[in-house]
Amino acid sequence: MEKGNGQRIYKWAMLTLIIVILTSLITAFATYQYLNTEGKASFSKEPTTLNGLEYTLSKFRSEFEKKYIGEINDEDLINGAIKGYVAALGDPYTCYYTKDEMDEIMEETNGNYVGIGIYMTLDREKNAITIIKPMEDSPAEKAGLLPGDIITKVDGQGYSGSEMDEASNRIKGESGTKVTLEILRGTETKTFEITRKKVLISHIETKILQNNIGYIAISDFDGGCAEEFKRKYEELAKKGINKLIIDIRNNGGGIVDEAIDIADLITEKNATLLITKDKENEEEITRAKSNPIIKMPVVILTNGYSASASEILAGALKDNEKATLVGTTTYGKGVIQELRRLSDGSGLKITTNEYFTPKHSTINKTGIKPDVEIDLSDEAKAKLQLTEEEDTQLQKAIEVLKSKN
Repeated sequence: MEKGNGQRIYKWAMLTLIIVILTSLITAFATYQYLNTEGKASFSKEPTTLNGLEYTLSKFRSEFEKKYIGEINDEDLINGAIKGYVAALGDPYTCYYTKDEMDEIMEETNGNYVGIGIYMTLDREKNAITIIKPMEDSPAEKAGLLPGDIITKVDGQGYSGSEMDEASNRIKGESGTKVTLEILRGTETKTFEITRKKVLISHIETKILQNNIGYIAISDFDGGCAEEFKRKYEELAKKGINKLIIDIRNNGGGIVDEAIDIADLITEKNATLLITKDKENEEEITRAKSNPIIKMPVVILTNGYSASASEILAGALKDNEKATLVGTTTYGKGVIQELRRLSDGSGLKITTNEYFTPKHSTINKTGIKPDVEIDLSDEAKAKLQLTEEEDTQLQKAIEVLKSKN
C-alpha cells in the first residue's frame, strides 16, 4: 500500500462524492447492452452518465425482483457495483475496499496480520499472482512456499494477476482456519493446505558480517519501518561496523514516506530524493531534510522483486552516489498510490503520481539497473534459505565493499 507525500487525505472531494452517490445505488453495475428474458422482454440502457447509470441499475433491480430465484443482498450488490466501477479504469493498483477490507489493511500496515504470511505482487507479463517471499516464521514459510511461486487457485477458485486483491482477501481469514493454495512452481503444480494464524511482522533484520560490515534487510516499508531502521543501524554502529549492506531484495514496497525517511539518513541535506508528476504533469521534488547520520560506504542489494518504495530508496541513493547497487534490475513499479478512508469506513487506493529518480530516470515498467549485475544460480533460487556462502549476490556486495575505503 502506497501513500503519497504528506498523506493528502480527501484531496479530491468530488471523488468521495461520486463514491457516496454510487453507494446509494441498489444493484450491480450494468455490463451489457440489453437484458433479455427468454427472448420476451428487454430494455435499453440510458447514456453512460451517473443519471443514466442510476436509471439502468433501477431497471436491473426491477428485473431481479421479478425473476431472480435467489436472495438479493443489497450490500453485496453495492460493493460489487463500486468495485466494478473502479476496476473499469484498467489500473491494477487502483482499488476500492469495503469497510472490513479497509480495517484489515490498516491492521496490517500497523504490523497486525492474520493469515499465512506472504508478500505478493502482480506479474504483469504473465497476468499472474507471484509470491515475493514468505514472512519469517510464518505458516507460509513453514509450509514450504518459495519466492517466485505463482498462486493459481485459492480454495479451488482460480485467480489471475488482475484479481490479486480478491485472492488476497480469500487467503486471509480467522486464526486457526485453513486455506488451500494451488501453486505453479516452474512447470510443476503443487498444492498446499496451510493453517492461518496471527503473524508478527518485523520490518528489519540485522547482523554483522566479516570485516565489520553491517547488514540490514528490509522486508517492507510499512508504518514504523524508518524508525526501526534507524534504531537498528545505531545498534550496529555501536558495535563498530564501518560499512553497510542494505538488502531490499524481495521487498515489494510499502509507504513512500518510510523509504524517503531512510534515504534522508544517508544523503546530504537538500539533496533531491524523489521527483513525482501528477495528472497535470506538474512536478514535485522531495528533498532531504537533514544531514546524514550514515556516512560509511553502502551497498544496496536488489532483485526483480524489489518494487515501488524499494525502488525509490535505491534510486535516491544511486543517483546521489551514496550507494552502489548490486544484484539484478528491479521490478519497475514507478507509480504512487494514495490510500483514502471514506466516511463510511470503506477505502479507495488510487494511483495519483508517477515517480522518477533524482536524475529523472523513468522507473515504471523499466526498473533500476544495478551498478554491478549478478544473479543467483537456479539452484540457489529454489532454496528457501541460503547460507552466506551460497548467496552470490551477498558475496559480491561484500567484495565491492572491501574495495572501498
